[in-house]
Amino acid sequence: MSEVTNIMALENLQVHFPGRGKMLSNLFGRPAAHVRAIDGVDLTVRRGEILAVVGESGSGKSTVGRVITKLVQPTGGKLVFDGKDMTSVEGLALRPYRHRVQMIFQDAYQALNPRHTIFDIVAEGVRSLHLVSGHEAIMQRVAKSLAAAGLNPPQDFFARFPHELSGGQRQRVVIAGALAVEPELIVADEPVSMLDVSIRAQILQVLIDLRTQRNMALLFITHDLPVAWSIADRIAVMYLGRILEIGSADDITFNPKHPYTVALRDATPKVRPMINADPLPGLNGEVPSAARIPTGCRFHPRCPLAMDRCRQEEPPVVDVGPHHQSACWLASTSQHS
Repeated sequence: MSEVTNIMALENLQVHFPGRGKMLSNLFGRPAAHVRAIDGVDLTVRRGEILAVVGESGSGKSTVGRVITKLVQPTGGKLVFDGKDMTSVEGLALRPYRHRVQMIFQDAYQALNPRHTIFDIVAEGVRSLHLVSGHEAIMQRVAKSLAAAGLNPPQDFFARFPHELSGGQRQRVVIAGALAVEPELIVADEPVSMLDVSIRAQILQVLIDLRTQRNMALLFITHDLPVAWSIADRIAVMYLGRILEIGSADDITFNPKHPYTVALRDATPKVRPMINADPLPGLNGEVPSAARIPTGCRFHPRCPLAMDRCRQEEPPVVDVGPHHQSACWLASTSQHS
């Protein structure tokens, strides 16, 4: 078996920024509360794999994607791509990176320029990165990308505009735009959450097929555990800026070791009937503000199994199985399986 290599790694990644109350805090002489959107994330993406990052709104999962695509600058830690530290790389030096890493946004309608034709939208990255020269070569690249995204025959879409397409077709155009530069890693931020259920399955299958055909890696960001399980090789579960559990898609879905992951699983009607274990009580309340992260385990205010230690000490990430890790003081037991 060939050695597994990583295409991307985050090392103790942090994104902290002043909260909205900074001006009032300065006025009254109080320290401003910092929002810890990402608070020490270690994560790797392997070549050719699909890794899903799952979490509720406010977990920091989308910020992770924006750091990887260089839309947000981290305040600490490292972003390493193909063995090279990309944390501080900016400007024209980023051009090769833009070619190798692309993003698919949640809202395809907002992501597409309404005044541009589909041809120009898909060709934009190819032109700006000077990947091929000549109109004929660009036309072939655009046609190939549209076809790969499931828009056939591709020439029928060249002269059309975004408003003339359905929601599913627009999302396929966004995918085609990312594919046109032939990246090695695509970050997909909630790419199916705004689509009808029938269209979601089609888009997910497109992404799965593309991974197989092109051996590219995919970081798939979602709040939906069943969707993550249906597409991913591995799943990382985020909460308040940190990864609480990571493992194979089957382990995270059917054998979770963190109470938060268990609660996400038990809240899913499609998954719950497939589980023999007794469910935990449902989650209480909302995700706290990233400006007021609880002491100890950041999940303890909502955890039905919280102990005194959980309120005082943040648990380390420990191995709970082959290629399966969890950050919970109970992780080495089966009390909440």
